[in-house]
Amino acid sequence: MGPVLDHRFMTSRGHGDLQFVRATPADVAQVVAVLDHAAAWLTASGIRQWPDRFDTEWITPSVEHGETWLVRADGRTAGTVTLDWADALWSDCVGSAGYVHRMAVERWAAGTGRAILTWAADQSRAHDAAALRLDCVAANPGLRAYYEAAGFHHRGDVEVGGAPGQRSDGGMRTLVSRYELQL
Repeated sequence: MGPVLDHRFMTSRGHGDLQFVRATPADVAQVVAVLDHAAAWLTASGIRQWPDRFDTEWITPSVEHGETWLVRADGRTAGTVTLDWADALWSDCVGSAGYVHRMAVERWAAGTGRAILTWAADQSRAHDAAALRLDCVAANPGLRAYYEAAGFHHRGDVEVGGAPGQRSDGGMRTLVSRYELQL
């Protein structure tokens, strides 16, 4: 699974130290709950980034591979993120990279996303990656601006199969924007 760095960060919103804990199969329901809370908030805000509910079958493989993390603040689950080392969506780009997927933060922990991205960049450097990459629904200008403000550069839009937040070969198609941060 590679090296794991010190996982404590101070957030700018006063949530205290963040702790990154590798999710286990026993944590899948908790990961899904964080994702579902974020999806519900996005939908209520008129943003169609993710499905209304996440299927545990979408989450379990990354948990079993040790790629999904729970982010805790003051003993409470503040968010989740998946960080892995390959993504077919980027097959046209050279260079090693870490890939952020399904990053979500509970509303009470708003502002924690930047610390999660910093942690993911640090983890990627520890794995000798040259970049940190991610994608989001192209029709979400607020999230696109957020990633650009965090130093990520737009690397084109591509279509993916499946529901937003899922990746499959079939089903509906979603246009996503790819972003990259050079490390």
